[in-house]
Amino acid sequence: MEKLIKEVRILKAYAISLTVVCILFFILAFKNQTSRQRFEEIDVERINVIEKDGTLKMVISNKKRQHPGLANHKEFKPREREAGLIFFNSLGDECGGLIYDADESGSGMVYSVDQRNTDQIMQLQYMESTGKEKNRTYGLKLWDRPDDFPLEAMIRFEDSLKKLNDPVASKKAYAKLREQGKLTNERFFAGKTANGDVGLFIKDTKGRVRLKIYVDKNNQTHIENLDENGKLIQ
Repeated sequence: MEKLIKEVRILKAYAISLTVVCILFFILAFKNQTSRQRFEEIDVERINVIEKDGTLKMVISNKKRQHPGLANHKEFKPREREAGLIFFNSLGDECGGLIYDADESGSGMVYSVDQRNTDQIMQLQYMESTGKEKNRTYGLKLWDRPDDFPLEAMIRFEDSLKKLNDPVASKKAYAKLREQGKLTNERFFAGKTANGDVGLFIKDTKGRVRLKIYVDKNNQTHIENLDENGKLIQ
């Protein structure tokens, strides 16, 4: 009987101890979930910033693990992209980013702002080639993109042309899209061109340069008004 009472006491003590340990464990676990963590230094290949519901908002990544992009919450096919930041909106679309890199042939950094449902309409960019014909351009660029031809449609169009593997048919298809006003046109550049001109270069809705206001590499000033064929209007 005494032995049985002793075993019951040991069992009670064990149960109490186990209960206390479990309570402490849950308290510490809850505390870790609700408190901020601080790190002096961290090495990471990719960070995904998400909302509480799991919606992806931003990716910080190296080149190998960079996100391929999103449209309507659907990931694009795997593709090579540079290291940097990629932003996503609550509609599940990529909406801009910052990428950069350099190698033996050149260097570059680009900050892009994307139009809703499609690709970039504004970029702050720097590009430099280091070959025999070394050149450097940098500045702000603006584009026009149609509202009725979203990025998903453009990707399907390009994929279908790749399957055809017919350069002549591809050229005709792109020409038809341009006639329909479904292709992107550059409209504005403010910065330094590869030939050393620094100024404003404004294009019409078809991507043709119509106005130049710049200082050339010899410090000569220019204001040029051009017609649809690129000829100077006196």
